Amino acid sequence: MKLFEWTFGIIELSRKRLRHAVPGAVLAAWLAALLPAAGLAGTDLVFGTYAADKPTATVKKYQPFLSFLSKRMSEELGEPVTIRLKIAKEYEEGIRQLADGEVDFSRFGPASYVHVMKENPEIRIIAMESQNSQKRFKGVIVVHSDSTIQSVSDLAGLSFAFGDELSTIGRYLSQEYLLDAGISSADLLEFAYLGRHDLVGEAVGAGRYTAGALKESTYKKLVAKGVPIRVLASFDNVTKPWLASPDMPEQVLEAMRKVMLSSENEEIVRRISKNGFLLGEDQDYDIIRRAMERSLAF
Repeated sequence: MKLFEWTFGIIELSRKRLRHAVPGAVLAAWLAALLPAAGLAGTDLVFGTYAADKPTATVKKYQPFLSFLSKRMSEELGEPVTIRLKIAKEYEEGIRQLADGEVDFSRFGPASYVHVMKENPEIRIIAMESQNSQKRFKGVIVVHSDSTIQSVSDLAGLSFAFGDELSTIGRYLSQEYLLDAGISSADLLEFAYLGRHDLVGEAVGAGRYTAGALKESTYKKLVAKGVPIRVLASFDNVTKPWLASPDMPEQVLEAMRKVMLSSENEEIVRRISKNGFLLGEDQDYDIIRRAMERSLAF
């Protein structure tokens, strides 16, 4: 019975690793040769993220890159590397999963990075995404296309839609921007946290809120779909970090970093990060820490 259980465990693990990679007949032959061995070679990783947009869009976005990454890492390490995708429904869940080691590496927004470092200071930055060789990109505050509002200060007495309560753009940076314009929560008629960036843009386009904060890339997608919104203001954000759990072996982390830093011109990579990746440091996110502290006054 114990032998059966041990063998079954190997078969199930191998199926999980190879079910998307090889035909059934090849898998059966491979397992038959493998069973006498005491263990399995290779590295099995879990990539975690949260659904800032629709979960189906998240899968479509990441799967090609994760396949590319596993292939290149396999070549780098000289052994099979498999990567599975795990999507958290909310920011907070995704942060907990990385902090607790339920996933091996993640792509987070800057504010989520600050939060996860408080939960587990041993988290490491693999790389940061590049925007034209820079570490900054834009967040936007939008209003309806037909709105007569011309400045953020005109939002006094009106309504505002934020994203997730832990979102860098959807909360912290946009609230800091509003405060700099003299607008606090007390000056708004109402405000709400809607979660995903696309939900914010759609709510403003439908007239449910006067204005809202979302990332520039989502804004462009919504406009292309015909959502009637326009940019009222924009502000700087820091590009996203890719993070490794403390349990990831150093050689695996270094192989992943090497692949990411050398993949600038790869088309699959450009779907994730337009200009590849850069080395990152904790201090790159100091402006986010400042915005998070400032937003407490909102």
